Amino acid sequence: MPDFTYESMYTGPGLVFGIDEAGRGPWCGPVVAACVCWPKQQIDANLATQINDSKKLSAQKREKLFPLIMNNSYVGIGQASAQEIDDINILQATFLAMDRALQNAAKNGHTASFALIDGNRLPKWTLPCQTLIKGDSLSLSIAAASIIAKVTRDHIMIELAKHYPEYAWDKNAGYGTADHIAALKKYGITPHHRKSYRPIRELLEQKKEGK
Repeated sequence: MPDFTYESMYTGPGLVFGIDEAGRGPWCGPVVAACVCWPKQQIDANLATQINDSKKLSAQKREKLFPLIMNNSYVGIGQASAQEIDDINILQATFLAMDRALQNAAKNGHTASFALIDGNRLPKWTLPCQTLIKGDSLSLSIAAASIIAKVTRDHIMIELAKHYPEYAWDKNAGYGTADHIAALKKYGITPHHRKSYRPIRELLEQKKEGK
């Protein structure tokens, strides 16, 4: 279970934030990042036992934990659009969303002094930070951020699904499922699809060739 081991390794002044993202793999929609800081690394023991990598939790559990995290920690949320993903690639768009999350936390008076980032790629920031592979299973800050990012993105896709119900984004979150693929073949791409992703790019090429 995640804990504060890695947060405690930072001995400098200021706030330690954990950062994670949701939505790098889907074919459409934004990539969403969240940063979470537990003030003085303190958290209710019962809440701590419930927080884990968002992928290991049910949707119902994530929804339950979302307001508890929001109300008991410092949180920032950011996103990068499908167009930005196409323009600068998914990795750089993910870093952009993470940076926006930190900026939004700072706007609320909670500026990061150090960041733990899930994964193995460091952004080119002046902010001191450290990557942590499988950090959402190790760090309570990153695990909480993974929940916030996932729930936020799911809500975005549910809202988009109201305007594009054929693609079933409320169920597949924009991933390349059978129902999503069938809708793409029948209705084509939308402004929310990532044109730089191979399946979408191939559809555009086929359309251009008149196939």
